[in-house]
Amino acid sequence: MSSSAVQDTQETLLAQELESARSVALASGLPYAGGVSPTVAWKLVSAGDAVLVDVRSAEELKFVGHVPDSLHVPWATGTALQRNPRFVRELEARLASHGGKGATALLLCRSGKRSALAAEAAAKAGFTQVFNVLEGFEGEIDERQQRGGSDGWRFHGLPWVQD
Repeated sequence: MSSSAVQDTQETLLAQELESARSVALASGLPYAGGVSPTVAWKLVSAGDAVLVDVRSAEELKFVGHVPDSLHVPWATGTALQRNPRFVRELEARLASHGGKGATALLLCRSGKRSALAAEAAAKAGFTQVFNVLEGFEGEIDERQQRGGSDGWRFHGLPWVQD
């Protein structure tokens, strides 16, 4: 198979993943475009088909790590995680060069919960292609009260750095 045929196949599969996420979101009554797994999110970003937006606090990025070349728009700020009242405006500004409110944006937080709230707020503000990255960066807390042992961006071995 030629490299262009492989690329076409990959693009078709990624489009199907997004369409599937939209269908699940619609059936579930989600107010935003849907959720994608960390591995699908990375494939979309790597292919240049989406922008990854980390919505965790600046402290989380610094002390826990982050995905290289992702955009940062905090949903909540500080150690108390107070809601960022400028979130929608900041998201719009950061996505302006990527298609604005029509950009395919994948929102990432620690476990997928804050990013779902952020995706909902973005959708209510007119963003049409905002998806939640399921599982988040660190994943859910396990029976030992630890994250990263069964799911999440880092668990899947996807690229990340810590400054």
